[in-house]
Amino acid sequence: MASQVPFLDLKTQQSRIAADLRRRLDAVLDHCKFILGPEVAELEERLATFCGAAQCVAVSSGTDALQIALMAEQVGRGDAVFLPAFTYTATAEVPLLLGATPVFVDVDPHTFQIDPKHLKARISEIRRESRLRPRALIGVDLFGQPADWPALREITAKERLFALDDCAQAFGASLHGVRLGTQADATATSFFPSKPLGAYGDGGALFCEDAARAAAWRSLRTHGEGQTRYEVLRTGMNGRLDSLQAAVLLAKLAIFEDELAAREKVAAAYDAHLSSLVTVPARVAGSASAWAIYAILLPDGAARDRLQAALTVAGVPSAIYYPRPLHLQPAYRAAHDGSRLPVAEDIASRILALPIHPYLSGADIDRIAAAVRAAF
Repeated sequence: MASQVPFLDLKTQQSRIAADLRRRLDAVLDHCKFILGPEVAELEERLATFCGAAQCVAVSSGTDALQIALMAEQVGRGDAVFLPAFTYTATAEVPLLLGATPVFVDVDPHTFQIDPKHLKARISEIRRESRLRPRALIGVDLFGQPADWPALREITAKERLFALDDCAQAFGASLHGVRLGTQADATATSFFPSKPLGAYGDGGALFCEDAARAAAWRSLRTHGEGQTRYEVLRTGMNGRLDSLQAAVLLAKLAIFEDELAAREKVAAAYDAHLSSLVTVPARVAGSASAWAIYAILLPDGAARDRLQAALTVAGVPSAIYYPRPLHLQPAYRAAHDGSRLPVAEDIASRILALPIHPYLSGADIDRIAAAVRAAF
């Protein structure tokens, strides 16, 4: 078997930031404020400036960011939370953990983002049934591209829904020249190591324009505390970010713009090589992607299996994001109303992700493209 192309190359990135990373980690080891230390406050300020948000609250993971945002709005039993069927499980599990019900919405067949027309239809269905209260939307910026936030905001404003942007895969992306982070009532992101901006462990952040909302988030991430540690104002959770992870993110943030540009070049090279062979990712109009994932579509599941097997032999890793839409997952069957979501089901049956990161060389890209071409 051929030598392996890295699906994700954190070692090369680490060598690039080594001096700054070591300096920042040593500072944490020196002051010993390991949770919510000064690096966390610095990171919050830098992240808010980067995406143009008024408020940023750093938390322990992207999943906890979603949970804290919904807890602050008191989303719970009897509430319907609308979200795309084609995304990672965290988006759906959080409403269920809070006692709410996820209502799955189909996605656009080209961009894979939540379909605003189907969202309208699903909201109407829920209102007619009167079983649940339409309460919130979690829109997902899938694979690094933004959802159609102008259309989604028009719907949520009309329907009086809380709009939460699950930007876990797309921090750094922009829509109509504006960075993601201010398109919804609240924006949640993840710093899982594989994300475009990733820590060396779990981490996340929340963004908004409302200082009172951000203050509630800060309380909730620290067990609901008030002005002092032992004043408990609300039922909260342990959702704090470690100072060491903040130090890692600060070192990475210094090169983040360069890495986003490099990801865009890799995506463009893939397009040039592969567009005559497979369906390459459609671009969301007026957007710039963070390119967390570069996912192609094959004609059917059998073609995907053949290509993935050929890539493995050629030393090219691949992944399926996602092999089953959420409404068909065993954990969510009881919550789902039985509606078929044919686009999500079709995409899941024939999607395949290729390696994409800032340190793929031209030779790596040529090799990956040649392996795809050879499989056909």
